[in-house]
Amino acid sequence: MVPVDVVGDEQWLRRIEAVTDATLSRLDVADLFDELLDRVRDLLRVDTAAILLLDVRAQQLVATAARGLEEEVRQGFRVSIGRGFAGQVALTRQPVILQEVTSENVVNPVLLQTGVRSLLGVPITAHGDLVGVLHVGTLTPRRFTPDDVRLLELVADRVSLASRARANTLDQTAALALQRSLIPTDLPEVPGLEMAGRYIPGHASGVGGDWYDVFTLPSGWLGVVVGDVSGHGLQSAVVMGRVRSALRAYALICDDPAEALTLLDRKVVHFEAGSLTTALYAMISPDNATMHLSLAGHPRPVMAAPDRPNVVLPARVDPPLGTGRRRPQRHTTTVDVPRGAVLVAYTDGLIERRGELFDTGLARLTEAVPLAPVDTVATTIMATLDAERPADDIALLAIRRLT
Repeated sequence: MVPVDVVGDEQWLRRIEAVTDATLSRLDVADLFDELLDRVRDLLRVDTAAILLLDVRAQQLVATAARGLEEEVRQGFRVSIGRGFAGQVALTRQPVILQEVTSENVVNPVLLQTGVRSLLGVPITAHGDLVGVLHVGTLTPRRFTPDDVRLLELVADRVSLASRARANTLDQTAALALQRSLIPTDLPEVPGLEMAGRYIPGHASGVGGDWYDVFTLPSGWLGVVVGDVSGHGLQSAVVMGRVRSALRAYALICDDPAEALTLLDRKVVHFEAGSLTTALYAMISPDNATMHLSLAGHPRPVMAAPDRPNVVLPARVDPPLGTGRRRPQRHTTTVDVPRGAVLVAYTDGLIERRGELFDTGLARLTEAVPLAPVDTVATTIMATLDAERPADDIALLAIRRLT
């Protein structure tokens, strides 16, 4: 008869071999993450597993891979270090166990909606530096053991190695750094307004030509931009960076959005030949009650307001930037923004689906916009419209006028 402790040791060794299998090293990073999460779910008999990697510049954890919580990745979920369950793991760099998940100890709505009851999380580190967080969860109450913690820490080490391998791909690293430098992680604080943005790449490189931008102007007005440079990858991101900077410069000298886009069109035609760009540029008044809006080939924004149905704003859509045709006349539309109203601007990747009319996706978006805080607005929209990994980049900006 084999002693119980020997059986336990043999089982433990088999569990270690399952996550240190040499064949794992032959997988690319995305497949390795998925395979590790599948294996750890089987070994620990858990229902969910997720990897959140650190965005160093923003000091936020970004949902990167998941099993049982795929919506967390599709929504581009981010959490600051120190906030919620994963934020505490990152802050303390120690394993954290939640025997009972509640809205008070987690901030990710996907965890609550999925019905996760217990969580175990461990930090992912490399040479003493934080790389991210790995966590698993169950849909029934669970008491995680020290052996569970040890096994999850072993998996975290494999994730760390894979993350460093990815970081060694110089082009990828440079592209991601460029993208993150151009997409604002912190939007300006404006009295009477709250804002939230989302960016989801549709290309394997993780970068593209979609962007959003918000800036205050010397006049006291607020500039709001959402744009889309054609194509994917590093080249589109580079062009996007130049177009973004040019529009900021023209915004300083133009009090009319249509005039700023006219100057930007000349710049794109002359210096960015072959790069077709759509853009929304809006200016919101200092009292937040009025918005001037101009569209260059860009989808019209949606507004939800109290005591009225959600609408697509009746703004004129002028030709895109960079078409090279005779300089078109551009138009500015003035829109009243009621108290409590929510404005949603976006790129076409959010609503376009293969084999579906554009108006069908636009109607789905219009119905999905809730009268709620902007983080809830963004999460609701992404959950409703981003049912699968997008084939195109998605940029989304939600602005709410407070009551």
